[in-house]
Amino acid sequence: MTRPLLQLHRLQKTVGQRLLLDIDLLRIEPGSAYVLTGANGSGKSTLLRVLAGLASADIAQASFGGDPVRLSPYPHAMRNAIVYVHQHPVLFSTSLFHNIAYGLIARGMAKAEVARRVEEAMSWAGVSHLRSSRTAVLSGGEKQRVALARAKVLSPRLLLLDEPTANLDGRAKEQVIALIPSLLEAGNSIVIACHDRDLIAVPGMQRMKLRDGHLQFRSSSAHS
Repeated sequence: MTRPLLQLHRLQKTVGQRLLLDIDLLRIEPGSAYVLTGANGSGKSTLLRVLAGLASADIAQASFGGDPVRLSPYPHAMRNAIVYVHQHPVLFSTSLFHNIAYGLIARGMAKAEVARRVEEAMSWAGVSHLRSSRTAVLSGGEKQRVALARAKVLSPRLLLLDEPTANLDGRAKEQVIALIPSLLEAGNSIVIACHDRDLIAVPGMQRMKLRDGHLQFRSSSAHS
C-alpha cells in the first residue's frame, strides 16, 4: 500500500458549544481526487481550512507524505505543498498576470521562470487574452479560473477547492469543471467541497460526506 499524502487521526473541532467535526480518520492518497459533500453548516469549509492551516483543531495524530507532523504550528513543508482556493477568490487590484505571479514572486523565483510558468498557467486556464486586464473587470467565471491558475503555478501536492462552481452558471461552470481532470493528470491531489452534481460526476472522483460531524466515504454514484 502506498503511503498516504495526508492522514489525520481523531480530528475534533468545536465551535462555541458545538462539536462541529468529530472525524476518526481522514486519509488523502497521492494523485487522488475527492468531493466533500454535506449539508450547509456541516463543516465542509471548516475542514478545508483546518487542512490548509487556516483554522485550528484538536488532532491526535497526523502524517504528511508518510512523515509524522503536528499541525500547530502549521509545518512549513505543508504550507508550501497545500493550497486553498476560497469560494470567493480574493484578487489583488493589479493585472491578471501579477495576480497569478504573486506566489512565485513571494517564493523568490527568478523573473524569467515566473513569466514562463504564468504564461503556461494562463493558457491552461484560458485567460491569456486577459493578461493585462485588471481584476475589477473580470467576470465571476474568469476570477475563479484566475484563482485556479494562481494555485496551479505553485505546483501544490494538495489543492483544496471550496465550492469552485457555486456562483457560476452555464458556460462559466463548464470551463471551471473542465480544468479539474488536467490537475489530476499533473499528479495533484484534490479535495473539492461542493454540492455540484456535475463536479461530483467528474471521472475518478471519490466521495466523502460530512454528517453530524463524522466523515463517511461513499461511492461517487451515491446520492446525497
